[in-house]
Amino acid sequence: MRKGKMIVVHDGNVEKALRKLKKKIQEDRLLINLREREQYTKPTTQRKLKANAAKNRWRKYLASQKLPPKNH
Repeated sequence: MRKGKMIVVHDGNVEKALRKLKKKIQEDRLLINLREREQYTKPTTQRKLKANAAKNRWRKYLASQKLPPKNH
């Protein structure tokens, strides 16, 4: 049996049901997982991407800790 998402439409309110469906899909990260699986990325490439993301996070953190320049 296949596990799936099910949204019940009450009183013909399709817009509300669509919003609920979009929210469920976003919470379960379905689209993100699908995009990741569309193409195969080699493990070395994944490691490089993770390392670059970590460097960028560290740079952003350091920039946020920097004191503003004195203007006098």
